[in-house]
Amino acid sequence: MNEIRFGIIGLGLMGRELASAVARWCHLTDVTVRPVITAICDKAPPPGRVEWFTANFPTIRQVCADYREMLTNPDVDAVYCAVPHHLHREMYCAIIESGKHFLGEKPFGMDRAANDAILASIRKTPGKIVRCSSQFPFTPAVQKIFGMIEKGVFGRIFEVNTGFLHSSDLNPNKTINWKRMVKINGEYGVMGDLGMHACHVPFRAGWQPRRVRAVLSKIVKERPDGKGGMAPCETWDNATLLVDMLDPRSGEAFPWTLRTQRIAPGEKNTWYLEIYGTRGAVKFSTKNPKRLDLLEYDGGEQVWQQEDVGFEPAFKTITGDIFEFGFPDAIQQMLAAFFHEVAHGKPLTPATGCATPEEAALSHRLFTAALTSHKNGTTEPV
Repeated sequence: MNEIRFGIIGLGLMGRELASAVARWCHLTDVTVRPVITAICDKAPPPGRVEWFTANFPTIRQVCADYREMLTNPDVDAVYCAVPHHLHREMYCAIIESGKHFLGEKPFGMDRAANDAILASIRKTPGKIVRCSSQFPFTPAVQKIFGMIEKGVFGRIFEVNTGFLHSSDLNPNKTINWKRMVKINGEYGVMGDLGMHACHVPFRAGWQPRRVRAVLSKIVKERPDGKGGMAPCETWDNATLLVDMLDPRSGEAFPWTLRTQRIAPGEKNTWYLEIYGTRGAVKFSTKNPKRLDLLEYDGGEQVWQQEDVGFEPAFKTITGDIFEFGFPDAIQQMLAAFFHEVAHGKPLTPATGCATPEEAALSHRLFTAALTSHKNGTTEPV
């Protein structure tokens, strides 16, 4: 099996998630490539974090605080980077221009200017795989929905709804973090943090956003600063976007409602997708990862059906198909998709490709227009 030497920059929540996915690589049964973690980097890792990595991954040969040291390491072929948004422009451009394959966290730049710079670096350094992290479309039920879209099962699509909902920020006593600070998170607020997840399927389907009307909300105005005082919350907690979409296949327009919320009472990392068409409809939510709601219409009764979708991912595993699929599985499937592209130069299927820089750039166009829409109370071109 071909081995790809892998470096991780940012040893926080997602850095450990991806490392754990690598540790469980034997779970996958039909891959032709294996990542090997050879280097890790974090400027200020939490106590014990470096030791967690080195104890679990004896293949690590480099531990550094300066990411530039990793980029000059010939024993690193590909890099994953998860850092606050204000660092994306500098670090993503440097990683790409170093000639490494690259998987980066969304939003791929704090703002559109930063994203433009990242795209320029990609054009300057062709021939490497550069992708944006977005794992939920690798859920088996969503992979099945992709197949339905490709086959035209829905007929003329007349409505799509997607969203990604969190709830922990409903607690006003939760200590402030960088995602509430414009200079670090960026003006997009929740859209930059959660938005690419909700955009991935519509963009991969080829549907084109034309105009947007956005309503953005700042709900909790200040939070404890962790030092005994209070600090202002500067970024948007919730965002609802009504987008005028074009389906190039039919030439018809339809409304897409996109919701990203940090304050959605009772929701714990809920990602959902709904598609309504003249011949069929589908609804899915990670609240129940096995349940797929389907409606097929042929002129008779309009009856919603429920189908249990088991553990049937694109990259096959040792898990039986009667079992449930979860968040760590989606992370591993995304990583398998990334390394498949690194090894073979193309995705396993169009539906199993990671989010592309072009799709990330389209999200920036949408979110930039949404900021203007909310500010002026207008519908804006994307």
